[in-house]
Amino acid sequence: MADLARLNDVIAAEAEALGFELVRVRLTGSGEERTLQIMAEDPATGQMIMDQCATLSRAISARIDEIEEGGEELIEGAYLLEVGSPGIDRPLTRAKDYANWAGHEARIVMDKAWEGQRVRKGILEGIHPERGIEMVHVRDEDGVMHFLPLDQVHSAQLVLTDKLIAATQPLDMSGAEEIVETTEEEKADD
Repeated sequence: MADLARLNDVIAAEAEALGFELVRVRLTGSGEERTLQIMAEDPATGQMIMDQCATLSRAISARIDEIEEGGEELIEGAYLLEVGSPGIDRPLTRAKDYANWAGHEARIVMDKAWEGQRVRKGILEGIHPERGIEMVHVRDEDGVMHFLPLDQVHSAQLVLTDKLIAATQPLDMSGAEEIVETTEEEKADD
């Protein structure tokens, strides 16, 4: 088991100390096949280059080890740590994401059906408070505006379109040529 709220706080602090913003923390899998997936971004670029991912990965790993050596178990058992950039068709996890990406197409999945549907796809029109509740505004393909409560959004992400590609800065691939893939046999030999 893992206390995801505590883990999120620890990881967010490490990201912020390095000047990054945390986008999402997710623990997937079970048993010995678990992955702690961390998405972060450099606020100046909205992306993370390889060196930044490596720096953040080392900082998070060292901090988790330090906490666990002090007796607090953040994650039980073995897991793979994966740190990366949110990418072009990024998940929308924070209120500011809905504002920043207004004008682009998104797919939004609600916790339960809202206005008769659990999934909405359309153009983001932003996010606005209405009677104390943050409401995501999305216009569907028929031009109908839908108002979705942010606190009931299960998941959301941008849809890859030509407009989104044109609006996104080219990714910096620095260090990508240094990645060496190994086969399972090579891993076993190590």
